[in-house]
Amino acid sequence: MLVIGSDHGGLELKQAVQAALASRGMAFDDYGTSNSDSVDYPDFAEKVAGAISRGDAELGILICGTGIGMSITANKFPGVRAALATDEFMAQMAKEHNNANILVLGGRVLTVELAVKMVNIWLDTAYEGGRHQLRLDKIAKVEAAVLAGKS
Repeated sequence: MLVIGSDHGGLELKQAVQAALASRGMAFDDYGTSNSDSVDYPDFAEKVAGAISRGDAELGILICGTGIGMSITANKFPGVRAALATDEFMAQMAKEHNNANILVLGGRVLTVELAVKMVNIWLDTAYEGGRHQLRLDKIAKVEAAVLAGKS
């Protein structure tokens, strides 16, 4: 299951990404926002990242004006690897090397065409594992130490 959320700055791009997901036949849940009224991005990052962290969803997409605030918030959740991508290569590496479970996009910095390409690349890219898994294991170890108050 994929979940998607945005603030008002990412709403237009989110709608375009949703149309692209639907055209792929991909199911998703929309965690808001649903209009252009000003809202706070942490509220939507919390919904999407929380679903990933709890295991209620496997993948997520977050979109705000730049993607920066969503990335910062989402990466506070255990088990979340939210990657802000600004080009096709970053979208590919987010999955291939980092096994990012949330792709973060900036609605005010990306064109619809580029964002849709990036989402498709991220979804179609396989995690490479190998030496990259060793690094993800180290990240998980740091995360566990922080949660245990030992770092």
